[in-house]
Amino acid sequence: MFKHRIAALALGSALFAGQAMAADYVIDTERQHAFVNFKISHLGYSWLWGTFKEFDGRFSFDADQPEASKVEVNLETASVDTNHAERDKHLRSDDFLNVQAHPKATFTSTSVKSTGEGTADIHGDLTLNGVTKPVVIAARFIGEGEDPWGGYRAGFEGQTTLRLKDFDIAKDLGPAAQTVDLIISVEGVRQ
Repeated sequence: MFKHRIAALALGSALFAGQAMAADYVIDTERQHAFVNFKISHLGYSWLWGTFKEFDGRFSFDADQPEASKVEVNLETASVDTNHAERDKHLRSDDFLNVQAHPKATFTSTSVKSTGEGTADIHGDLTLNGVTKPVVIAARFIGEGEDPWGGYRAGFEGQTTLRLKDFDIAKDLGPAAQTVDLIISVEGVRQ
């Protein structure tokens, strides 16, 4: 349920956007220019959407050496928000995110591989609910350039699908809700 850091993974796409030099970026959560959202089927009839409100991360990349790119994201699991207080309380319980025992989820990239112009697969390790598993985030470069505050930004989006049982989330919500899609949108500020 944490397409969280995966958002940061999207940065790998930028590697293929024609940038000439390595750069380090911090994900802009201060001005709310980054989102870690998720959706899961509700009984097979509709989508239940949610977000994580508290996370941070950074990424670096070099268009000439995409294999040297890196992404790192840290997420506060208790910041889950589905716009319904009782449901959020249940999601924080040991039925799902177990935030008492595992207050953070993390993503650390292990490799970035180009899949086409402006797109890449970001491979990495996602730790959620105390379990670390490899995941692949399909990332797309959105754009880059100077901002109105004198800085330079780059933006990406990414998506991945997680099997709940892979992360020891045993609560069975029925056959339509065995997986959750993470949708990440990030804007990084060059350091």
